[in-house]
Amino acid sequence: MQSESMEPNWAADHLQVIRTLMERSAVYRRALAPMMLWAGALGTAAGAAGLLWPVDHPVRFILFWLAIALVTMTGSFLMVRRQALREAEPFWSPPARRVVRAAAPAAACGLGLALVIGAHLLGEAGDSSLWRLMTFQMLPVIWAGLYGCGMHAAGFFMPRGMRWFGTGMVAVALVLLAAGNPGLEPFQWGHGVMAICFGLLHLGYGAYLVSTERPHAAL
Repeated sequence: MQSESMEPNWAADHLQVIRTLMERSAVYRRALAPMMLWAGALGTAAGAAGLLWPVDHPVRFILFWLAIALVTMTGSFLMVRRQALREAEPFWSPPARRVVRAAAPAAACGLGLALVIGAHLLGEAGDSSLWRLMTFQMLPVIWAGLYGCGMHAAGFFMPRGMRWFGTGMVAVALVLLAAGNPGLEPFQWGHGVMAICFGLLHLGYGAYLVSTERPHAAL
């Protein structure tokens, strides 16, 4: 009896979330464009900085890109919060919670993988060529693939273009994985992959959102 009474409540809540997403789709789209441009600009600049600095040690590589991810998320958080205040909308709304829950597993896997590799690099096994290969050539591609999976999952609660963006990220990651390093230094390959996936692809999608934005457009 209890499960039967809970089912209508769950269905009503689900329909309310869908209705809210439809009503706020244009707002979410306007908030998404500057976030993508911010992430893309920062990712591209970080990739160039990693090559020119250079960040060529595996541990520094991981810490460098985790710091960039933290700065990117902080900036995105502030943008979303400002947009919510401007539109007089609650920040931690049911749709926002669903987006975070959808993307969280892939993000947790990416962070956990980085921590495991970093722990091995700090230990005795860190001097082996295998772990250097894993850090510079495999980790960036895996990060990109997991990120794409997370964006695809979150796209079911966001403008539908996000699902295509996530799918494209996974496709690019698979192509880079199959192509392999074309003779570059390992750290150059790693920063290049990060700049492409977390820089240029975001800039491209952000530019698309800006160029196709129309007032009160339906997504």
